[in-house]
Amino acid sequence: MWGILGAAVEIMFRGVNPINLDAKGRMALPARYRETVKSHCEGRMVVTIDPEDSCLLLYPQPEWDEIQAKIIALSGFNKSVRRIQRLLIGHATDLELDANGRMLLPAPLRDYAELDKKIILLGQGNKFEIWSETLWNSTRDEYLQAENDEEIPAELQALSL
Repeated sequence: MWGILGAAVEIMFRGVNPINLDAKGRMALPARYRETVKSHCEGRMVVTIDPEDSCLLLYPQPEWDEIQAKIIALSGFNKSVRRIQRLLIGHATDLELDANGRMLLPAPLRDYAELDKKIILLGQGNKFEIWSETLWNSTRDEYLQAENDEEIPAELQALSL
């Protein structure tokens, strides 16, 4: 999406949002994000698996299109690249917000992320992560309990919190 002066307008998703999946596997996007998603990508989103964690990644269509183009451009002769291409692109599924702001998460992806009734929608800037509430809580607790002697990248050390 482009702003008044022709510069790209960046969307920003943040926060921890507890959500309930309905019996059909639909999740309602929180109301505070709906207008942004509708205006930015006409309600079109893409969901795929996170190959590193048992969660899903939910992108607005334009952001996913950029990522997919970069992944496809990588050499398929590299085994690691092929693995990522197969996992991310192979599981990518187009979604669309319905009139009630809901999206149907495909059963195979719900199974991968161990999603049941209670889920967490975690804002990550240009995308969301979708976690099982139980798995997110345990992962978050692991992060909070992590040793302080882990190597912190210089870019993070330069931030003032």
